[in-house]
Amino acid sequence: MERPSWAPEGIDLDRPNAARMYDYALGGSHNFAVDREMVEKVEAIMPGSSLLAHVNRAFLQRAVGFCVQAGIRQFLDLGAGIPTVGSVHEVAQAVVPDTRVVYVDVDPVAVAHGRALLTDNPYATAIHGDIRQPAEILNDPQVTEMIDFSRPVAVLLIAVLHFVPDADKPAGIVEYLREQLAPGSFLVLSHGCQEAEPDAADEVKQVYRDTATPLSLRGRSEIAGFFTGFELVKPGLTWVTAWPVEDSTEPERREILAGVGLKSG
Repeated sequence: MERPSWAPEGIDLDRPNAARMYDYALGGSHNFAVDREMVEKVEAIMPGSSLLAHVNRAFLQRAVGFCVQAGIRQFLDLGAGIPTVGSVHEVAQAVVPDTRVVYVDVDPVAVAHGRALLTDNPYATAIHGDIRQPAEILNDPQVTEMIDFSRPVAVLLIAVLHFVPDADKPAGIVEYLREQLAPGSFLVLSHGCQEAEPDAADEVKQVYRDTATPLSLRGRSEIAGFFTGFELVKPGLTWVTAWPVEDSTEPERREILAGVGLKSG
């Protein structure tokens, strides 16, 4: 296919990518035909799965609002995707205009579009980075210019760790991040879980093997393990539609677990 004017040189136009698939599911326009076809294929296997992007985004917004109310003024969004409507900076800066936000993604389209959207925003930026190399991200000059790690930070891992295979030690990535964070920092995390529909989940994982971002769904205990060293905020690790209240009015979705953890002391 012909490369759109907004797409950076050198990207693979024929292989689907999670960030662009997420953008399509949210109703965005920065995606390719292969991304749209993949979303529809997953939808056919697991009807209603396209709605997961929306409930996940709603969780992100609620969690960011919670962190701002708790005094957080710095956000590091890892695997951020394309910062479309309702992203971190919009939610946080609507309350505290000088809240600082750094979006990080490995997809050049997500980064290029993020930078374009944030051109006139002095308190937010987007950088290219691979979550599997957290030290490089935290030491990136653009990150250290925007974020002071001696003060509390909210690190967001929204629907990203299930794209990190076990061989890349996702628990080690989170442990490294935790060690760099000041007390009072938060970890905000959502992660795909295969417990509710294991057969459909296996089919979806097979489909994702054809993408640039294969899927590694995990069980509740593994996901809970990412919060080691953090104190889970009530109601703890729960389905994404049920955070922060167990009696959420949203239709329950049982494909993604989510939680917010506080680093104390």
